[in-house]
Amino acid sequence: MIDMRKITAYVLENLLRKAQAATGKGITETVRLGLDLLASERAAEDSRRMRGEVHLDIEPGELRRDRR
Repeated sequence: MIDMRKITAYVLENLLRKAQAATGKGITETVRLGLDLLASERAAEDSRRMRGEVHLDIEPGELRRDRR
């Protein structure tokens, strides 16, 4: 079972309305999507920060051949 947590949050009404219009979803789903987006942004930022620090033992040409 997925752990869930019920929260109470005070948000600006117009911000919530705009967010719901953008998602086309209800309040709960809109908040979930916003939280997912924030988490994804953080993960992408962490990945960008690691750029050049991860050393792979594979050549780019080998990767290209593997795609075919």
